Amino acid sequence: MTDRHDLPAGFRWGASTAAYQVEGAVDEDGRGRSIWDAFCERPGAVKNGESGRTACDHYHRWPEDVELMRGLGLDGYRFSIAWTRVRPTGRGPVNAAGLDFYDRLVDGLLAAGITPLPTLFHWDLPQALEDEGGWLERETAFRFAEYAGVVADRLGDRVPAWITLNEPFVHMVYGYALGIHAPGRALMLDALPAAHHQLLGHGLAAAELRGRGLDVLIANNLTPVRAASDAPADRAAADAYDALHNRLFTDPLLLGRYPDLSAYGVGPDLHGAVKDGDLALISAPTLAGLGVNYYNPTRIAAPTDPGLPFAEAPIDGVPRTHFDWPVVPAGLYELLLTLQERYGDALPPITVTENGCSTDGALDDTFRTDYLAGHLDALARAAVHGVDVRGYYTWSLLDNFEWAEGYSQRFGLVHVDFETQRRTPRASYAWYRDLIAAHRAKPAMQ
Repeated sequence: MTDRHDLPAGFRWGASTAAYQVEGAVDEDGRGRSIWDAFCERPGAVKNGESGRTACDHYHRWPEDVELMRGLGLDGYRFSIAWTRVRPTGRGPVNAAGLDFYDRLVDGLLAAGITPLPTLFHWDLPQALEDEGGWLERETAFRFAEYAGVVADRLGDRVPAWITLNEPFVHMVYGYALGIHAPGRALMLDALPAAHHQLLGHGLAAAELRGRGLDVLIANNLTPVRAASDAPADRAAADAYDALHNRLFTDPLLLGRYPDLSAYGVGPDLHGAVKDGDLALISAPTLAGLGVNYYNPTRIAAPTDPGLPFAEAPIDGVPRTHFDWPVVPAGLYELLLTLQERYGDALPPITVTENGCSTDGALDDTFRTDYLAGHLDALARAAVHGVDVRGYYTWSLLDNFEWAEGYSQRFGLVHVDFETQRRTPRASYAWYRDLIAAHRAKPAMQ
């Protein structure tokens, strides 16, 4: 029987957060205005009119949070850097105070024996760049690469590996196609240039990082896609959705080409966004690793809306998180085996860079420990079947600002009282700590 104890020796254990979700201090030390600052001011955009203005106050309380990480015994901490702290308008002068914060954080992590794993873009684009078109404009990719070089020059002597983008699919769809996340545009398929320009930004930033001798990853939100039935129309719809959600942001990286998007009436140039040489830049050289963010599978049926070639169908008969997401740990195994079969030798080592669940907020969160155990069992099963898995970063270390849901969803191993900022480790914190310690002890017992 395969279970989480079969994960390979040297496997890296971590936890993740993101800048706008935890830092707060949005007006301090020269930080510029991001699209999430603007979006949160829109009436009705975020539940209860909440924002990340204070969030977890991690900007001031990071030493306490590093101690929580040390208590877990983490190998690594995945966090994001706020572009607006480094270049407040996305271009131009560098804000030294912003870089100083991340400098202190990196040194504090290293002193605690924790390897920093920064993400350069986790959805908080400088508003000044959005005013010029944001990711719909090619120039944003070049500004992103400049920013990557600035941060790498400051931190690269201590930070060996970097994630360029977090979940470009979600940012494109929720932010530019549907308008339910910042920047709040509702362009539907006209949002597709934001896909290419994010990937172009990845390629340009990767060149900057590799030129400094650093390893490069990208974190994609991926989902196993299941047809609602064996009917040809349902299977065709599932293939169309898989192309959009999974292949659109992975094929260019690993195969150097975009998938067939003809079901959407879109050619390989993505509405003219793709220029000569772009795909070679995006796909070369090989990634040091692929970050996989997994939460649940997606079930797809034939379309009911003439605007799209698919319709989402419910997944019944499984537990559901407080966010009403279906809990299907076997989906992680299914996803990783699909990636291995689809990309073969082109698939780089896998790190699960996000996986976790929202609960009702109770400190005794058995639901979360069961969720994590099931997904780690699935990850170990994938490893036994040949997938090169290198690490697991649970989402999230702390309860935090959950985007358009405000503070209504609690994903943390650590409970945060947002009125007092008091941190209280949950039962899942102790469970994860003990699991990490047991895994580390395993080689000595063999």
